[in-house]
Formats: sequence, structure tokens, C-alpha cells
Amino acid sequence: MKLFTSNTNSLERIASEPFQLERDIQTLVEANTELLFGLQFVSSEFSVGRFRLDTLCYDEESQSFIILEYKKDKNFSVIDQGYSYLSLMLNNKAEFILEYNETQAKSLRRDDIDWSQSRVLFISPRFTDYQKHSVNFKDVPFELWEIHRYENGMIGLLKHEADSKESIQQTSSNKSDSVMKSVSDEVKVYNEEYHLEKSDNRPEEVKELYFKLKERILELGDDIEIKYKAQTVQFKLDKSFVDLIIYNYGVVSIINLKRGELDDPRDETEDMSEKGHWGVGDYKHKIHPGDDIEYAIYLIKQSYENKYQAT
Repeated sequence: MKLFTSNTNSLERIASEPFQLERDIQTLVEANTELLFGLQFVSSEFSVGRFRLDTLCYDEESQSFIILEYKKDKNFSVIDQGYSYLSLMLNNKAEFILEYNETQAKSLRRDDIDWSQSRVLFISPRFTDYQKHSVNFKDVPFELWEIHRYENGMIGLLKHEADSKESIQQTSSNKSDSVMKSVSDEVKVYNEEYHLEKSDNRPEEVKELYFKLKERILELGDDIEIKYKAQTVQFKLDKSFVDLIIYNYGVVSIINLKRGELDDPRDETEDMSEKGHWGVGDYKHKIHPGDDIEYAIYLIKQSYENKYQAT
């Protein structure tokens, strides 16, 4: 990753200051898990049996545990280690819940956790081509994040996105892996295809409406991240600003503003502040094919600007 400073039309490269120790990366990330990944820090060096996990975090939005592992060496298998750690979690759920409850002074129960959203995030200054290729499947529950340090205290973070439509379970080399199979039975990876094809008879005009909304939402800023949850397609900065839910009749947006914060002159939204619902936020807006997308974006933009100002 190359970074530059700009002075009119002249660029000056920002020099890198590589991390000397794996522990340096861990210390930095653990102090900033909320800002970097939107995760709640739970504990460091969490031991389960003969395994020791670098960092344990909790994703309050998906109600799931996330394991963070830091690497400076290149000789490790992302697939083997990732599935081993997830298998460890699924076979020791009570210990993970106990660790959370003791460190956070809360009382989560087993049924409060969505174990299907469990993930392992590998964080390293560099991944080999082999490591990146090994997770280039649509359904691996692992993420590869490159982290770099530069002069003047600047930090760069880059996520490697999978671009393959192939399932790891379809590969011959992994079909005999019982650990991978047992984890895959419980841990699921959701993507855009899953949401679009969730219903067998999803109308094409609804899919077209979703893509139009997605395109317009992404035009709001260059720093928007999309996360595919079990029930929603989430658009976020540091925090979610809108969740889209695709139905056969149209698309619903859950706008992440508190009751009283949204300007809705047409009175098209529904107050969800005292109702259980998917997504994050107090406002529900139904959008049908043929509806005024500009008004939908007007509502969503208010939440985007609210979250942008908070970053």
C-alpha cells in the first residue's frame, strides 16, 4: 500500500515504519477494535484447552463472537488455523460466554448468541498469494486484513475481498475435512447472491430496485462498507446507517436514526422504536418498484450524514 501527501500537483511519498513485533500490532488493534472493525473488545490471550487465542471480540450488531489473530510470519495455513479456531469455539460455547460475562459484567446466555455469524479475522502486514488464494471462496468465514504503519503515526488498513463464486465445500481437497464440514454446518457466510435468491420467485423488478438503491447509497461517499447479515444488507461507516431487507414486494430500509431525528415530510416511515425488527434504527421505510427512489435516498442520506459527522 502506497500513501502520498499532495501539495497542489506535487506528490510526496509517506515513508513506511514497519511493525517490529507481532505484539505491536496486537496492542494497537486491541486498543482500537471499535474504530477499526466495529467490534467490542472482550479479552486478550484467551485460553481454551491447549489453544490460546490472540484477541476475543464481540459483534453487538450480529450478536456473535469474533476471533482476531495477528501474524508477521508467512508460514501458516489460514484455512487450517481458521477452521480449528471456529471448531474450538463451537465445541466450547460455554467458555466463550463465561469469558464475555466475566470481563464485561453482563449476562449473555447461549441462546443470545448467533453462532452462525462467528468469524476469524487474520491481521498481518502482508499475506502471501497462496494465503489470499486459499480463502478466495464465497463461503469461508475468515477475513484477511493487511495493516501498515507509516511515519507521523499514520495507519493503513486493507481488507482482501474474495471474488470467487465457488464454494470451498465443492473443492475436492476439502471434502474429506471433517472439521471444515462440522464448522460449515453451523457457521454461515451470507452474501448478495444469498439475499437476492433467498426467495425462489423473487421478481426481477425487485432485484433491479435493490441494485438502483445500492448504487445510489454508495454514491453518498467513498468510505461506505457493505456487510451481508443473515437478514439484511447493511451499509455502514464506523456504524451502520441503513439496512436493506429484500422482499418479493419490494425493499425495506431500516434507517439508523433515533425516534424524532428523521425529517420525513411525506410521513412514509414507520416508527419501530418500540417494536422488534431486523436491522439497526428506529425507522422503517417501504420502497416498491416504481416508487420515488430520490425520496428514499433523501431519508437514508440523513442517517449517513449523522454517522459521518460522528466519525
